[in-house]
Amino acid sequence: MSIRLRPYPAYKTTNVPWMDAIPDDWELLKMKYLFSERVQKGYPDEPLLAATQTMGVVPKSLYENRTVVAMKDLHLLKLVKQGDYVISLRSFEGGIEYAHYRGIISPAYTVLCPGDIAKRDYFEFFFKSKPFVDALTLYVTGIREGQNIDYNKLCNTELPVPPIETQEKIGGFLRFAIAKINHLIRAKRRVIELLNEQKQAIIHRAVTRGLDPNVPLKPSGIDWLGDIPEHWSVKRLKWVTRLQRGYDLPSDRRLQGTIPVVSSGGIIDTHSEARAIAPGVVMGRYGSTDSVFYLEEEFWPHNTALFVTNFQGNDPRWCYYLLRVISKVDLGSKSAVPGVDRKDLYEIPVAIPPLREQPSIAAQVADQLNHFEKVTQSVQFQIDRLREYRTRLIADVVTGKLDVRGVELPELEPEDALEPLSDSEEGELEEAEELLAAGEDSDAD
Repeated sequence: MSIRLRPYPAYKTTNVPWMDAIPDDWELLKMKYLFSERVQKGYPDEPLLAATQTMGVVPKSLYENRTVVAMKDLHLLKLVKQGDYVISLRSFEGGIEYAHYRGIISPAYTVLCPGDIAKRDYFEFFFKSKPFVDALTLYVTGIREGQNIDYNKLCNTELPVPPIETQEKIGGFLRFAIAKINHLIRAKRRVIELLNEQKQAIIHRAVTRGLDPNVPLKPSGIDWLGDIPEHWSVKRLKWVTRLQRGYDLPSDRRLQGTIPVVSSGGIIDTHSEARAIAPGVVMGRYGSTDSVFYLEEEFWPHNTALFVTNFQGNDPRWCYYLLRVISKVDLGSKSAVPGVDRKDLYEIPVAIPPLREQPSIAAQVADQLNHFEKVTQSVQFQIDRLREYRTRLIADVVTGKLDVRGVELPELEPEDALEPLSDSEEGELEEAEELLAAGEDSDAD
């Protein structure tokens, strides 16, 4: 369905520095008149909560990472009721979190109880909107600037308050619109997943079979290799390429320069000095799917990664693709090589084409992957645009730039029963799935 949103018919100016005007029938009220601070303690039997930017305020058992460790004196923790809001130490980054559960939380946090006119339909979105989050920087205080919001200052700031009916309309519209946008994003992420699977299939076939589909094959005797070209050999990786752990280089020791610093996740910074010559191949020490990188310039390999010190006469780019396949090898008890060291890697048997074939294999793989890279970048660009649109839409609706009062929406379905994909999205998925199927069929030849 197509929805056209328009501005409100009339506006009035405000003295709020980050919001010039609001719709004529909205009010401006100080935050302390909309929310009261909840400082109840003495509930040690309540479940521990975590204030998260992605999930809101939820039981700590659902979000174990990056949360403040609960103190032993549980009776000193603050009570949070479902429907409250929590100002955490990270709220300056992503807004004030809504409490989906009842429980207790760190006494360092501020717990807010909404009054009758502060409806969740509106304020759950308003407190996470970009204009409000940006404005929170005006209320940071203390030595830990940026991580400690001064509620004594914040509570006196004026907030926009739409009429109750408008708050409810805003909530319904944004829940519907965000669900639809998220559905599109998930569909496009699936396209990227399929494209990445196909890229890996192309590399795997080239590294284990070569370029000639009609070449005579022979059993390799290795489960993950299967049949290989008759004129190829099988060697352990240690006779093909040599790996070494990178060098430590803390951020405070990096000097201004153009030399890339390459970690297990790719280029993370630059430095004035190189420790490895080009061409180079860097591999994450934990073997994640996308943690093998090819460098065409000298670089500094970080100690979180392994890098090739000796290609032993083999083509460097072919070795790069070989290691990308190795990173996906199922080693049984050492599944997909997470955490294995060089000794484990060196024992992996690999198929070796004659040296004269390696450059042409690498060149053809690069040519085939180029198309997939362009499509992947295009889909990722669409995802980025959808995220930007979602952020802007929320901001424009909760600050009154767009009027949703006249919008009639169908009932919002559960997340697993959203509107079917559009024809274009179905086409994208079908194309990616066809490409993937073609790769699987080729592997089965």
